Formats: sequence, structure tokens, C-alpha cells
Amino acid sequence: MAIEWNDFEKIDMHAGKIMEAIYADGAMKPAFRLRIDFGPMIGIKKSSAQLTGLYTPEALIGKTIIAVTNLPPKQIGNYMSEVLVLGISDDLGNIVLLTTDQIVALGQKIF
Repeated sequence: MAIEWNDFEKIDMHAGKIMEAIYADGAMKPAFRLRIDFGPMIGIKKSSAQLTGLYTPEALIGKTIIAVTNLPPKQIGNYMSEVLVLGISDDLGNIVLLTTDQIVALGQKIF
């Protein structure tokens, strides 16, 4: 389904650095609770992400990721997720994070 360019422009995607990653106790599907720093304009936001197939908490901390930052908060179990971390499924169904391969400013808008 094709969308109009102005529809795409409504999506705010920004670079952020994972500052904290802990296992989400009691989640229906294995997931991490993340705290992500998007710099001074956006601040630190929370997210829940099903990344346990390929990542450990230690491997996630410090990664610069891409997230949608203008969706409304979503209640996931007993946790309020404020941003949608972007990823893609591999051949086994594990989620691979969308990351940057160079250092970028936190909060940098994705075009």
C-alpha cells in the first residue's frame, strides 16, 4: 500500500542511546525494559522491546538505536512504553536492532 509523502513526514524517528536494559519480569513474551537517552530536546524515554533472542542487557547498553518518538505511550503489561524501538526480524524470528554505524548526536532526526 502506497502512502503519501506528507504521511511519512508525520513520523518522528530519532537516534537514541540505550542507557539501561533489564529483563521485563512477568512479560507475556520475553522482552527488555529500556531507558533511552535522546539528548536534551527529547530527554530520556522508556521502551519495551522483544530483543532477548540476540541481545543481553550488557550488549544493549551504549548502542545507538533508531526509534519512533511521536507515537502515544502504550501500556505493555505493567510498563508504559514511550517510544517504539525499530528492528527487523531475522530468519529465525529474532529482532535485530536498527542502529547507526557512525557516531551521531543523540536526538538526531532520521530523514
